[in-house]
Amino acid sequence: MARYLLDRMVQSVAVLAIMSVVIFWLMGLMPGDPIDLMISADPRLTPEDAARLRELHGLDLPISERYLNWLTAALSGNLGFSRLFAMPVLKAVLPALGNTVLLLGISFVLAVAIAFLSGIAAAMNQHRKLDYAINLLAFAAISIPSFWLALMMISLFSVTLGWLPASGTESVGGGGFLDKARFLVLPVLTLTIVSFGSHTRFVRASMIETLRQDYIRTARAKGAGEGRVVFRHALRNALIPVVTILALDFGFLFSGALIIETIFAYPGMGKLIFDAIMGNDYNLALVTLLFATALTLFCNLAADLAYAWLDPRISYTGDGA
Repeated sequence: MARYLLDRMVQSVAVLAIMSVVIFWLMGLMPGDPIDLMISADPRLTPEDAARLRELHGLDLPISERYLNWLTAALSGNLGFSRLFAMPVLKAVLPALGNTVLLLGISFVLAVAIAFLSGIAAAMNQHRKLDYAINLLAFAAISIPSFWLALMMISLFSVTLGWLPASGTESVGGGGFLDKARFLVLPVLTLTIVSFGSHTRFVRASMIETLRQDYIRTARAKGAGEGRVVFRHALRNALIPVVTILALDFGFLFSGALIIETIFAYPGMGKLIFDAIMGNDYNLALVTLLFATALTLFCNLAADLAYAWLDPRISYTGDGA
């Protein structure tokens, strides 16, 4: 296991190094730079001022040299300065990271819980009314555009009924736990609805395939109750392909909740990445995108380790690891 973890860590570092080069290069290819934005905001800046600022920030150097300068500083613990927020990159990332962990953590847990309950129920009642109803809801959730659903939530619960706030994280002047919870309801509900449909379909398909296996028929023939057959024998094996989907989906949600965060004006990582790219904030965009990559790699590693826990036949200690 230690050998396997070491190999995966080396692979992850290599992927992050390659991604840093690609992201830095793509950011360098974008038209304009932060100095151009400063000039457009303050017409009094002269070409001489712009040249001096580019030299000060190292933007007059070749892109390869700029990358090496950034990499050297990053390895020493200096992730750079965010021009958009006028603060060190780490201080700009941490609040957005906390907001995203809270939003996506709650919605992910709710979506997975609903998906498991509905997927198992659909598999146990295949080709019956309950199965058709769950499939209909799952397909509807998959088909609904997230931006349209978010706007409908705001229109119904904020504009028409006036029950919940439409945007932000807390009331003006701050508030307690219940106040912050009210601001989370709509974005969490929207993300949960958008996510649970695909999860339900995967759980249902995996459970149906597992329930057809010979050892399931043997367990039933030995007199095991349906609950024991489903939850003790079938579910654990059915989870193996589902875990892969959940791991990949969480990594996608972390950086892909941009639409939801933008519509609800929620200051999370997705919106931060978008603002950094559109504002040509190289340091902030690079760090946030690399963080999203690192999270995806970590989720994949967690999924691989979960395989061994779900199925004892899977081992990472042998020569094949």
